[in-house]
Amino acid sequence: MDFAGAYAPSHLKFLVQGLWVTLEVAFVSIVLSFAVGTIIGIIRYWKVPLLSGIMAFLVETVRNLPLLLIIFFTYFALPEIGIKMSKMTAAIVALVIFESAMLAEIVRGGLDSVHKGQIEAARSSGLNAVQTMRYVILPQGMRRMVPPIVSQFISLLKDTSLAVVIALPELMNHVQIINGRNVNYVIPTYVMAALMYFVVNYTLSVLSRRLESRQA
Repeated sequence: MDFAGAYAPSHLKFLVQGLWVTLEVAFVSIVLSFAVGTIIGIIRYWKVPLLSGIMAFLVETVRNLPLLLIIFFTYFALPEIGIKMSKMTAAIVALVIFESAMLAEIVRGGLDSVHKGQIEAARSSGLNAVQTMRYVILPQGMRRMVPPIVSQFISLLKDTSLAVVIALPELMNHVQIINGRNVNYVIPTYVMAALMYFVVNYTLSVLSRRLESRQA
């Protein structure tokens, strides 16, 4: 093992550049998947005729597919029908598809947990369905959703490493490139990558606990 060589300034800079790409992909995917997942979750909660059934079918289908397959599909299969994307776009699209399905179920479960009596009280006070969702159901449901949603976001950030299969220049891709230069760098670079992932994910966990305690 060559820790000194593996942690040379040029290598550390290269790893940080990969981490930055990982964070970029994760951030965009989190924002988009949260928006899409929330919309799907609300549609399923409201049991919108036909649309709710279609969403349920899509969600269950995606949830039972491996993310790696979805990444391959977006990058290698879609170009066959004329839909070409860059590596980063393909990775983001795959992550959004997969994570939206996961988040939709979290949102639906959180909304279902709101006591029916409060919903009836809101409707009897003159609020329509949309207002009841906005002012009563969503605020209470979101408090219960925070821990599982943050856990899903942490999983999403770790799942970005799967994009190494399409050579996205994220953290694990850069780790492999460095390891290809010298086999003695393998353990040190994996240790550094693990540390980087840990710091980011632990920070998210801490922020989640603080947010949850404030809402308690």
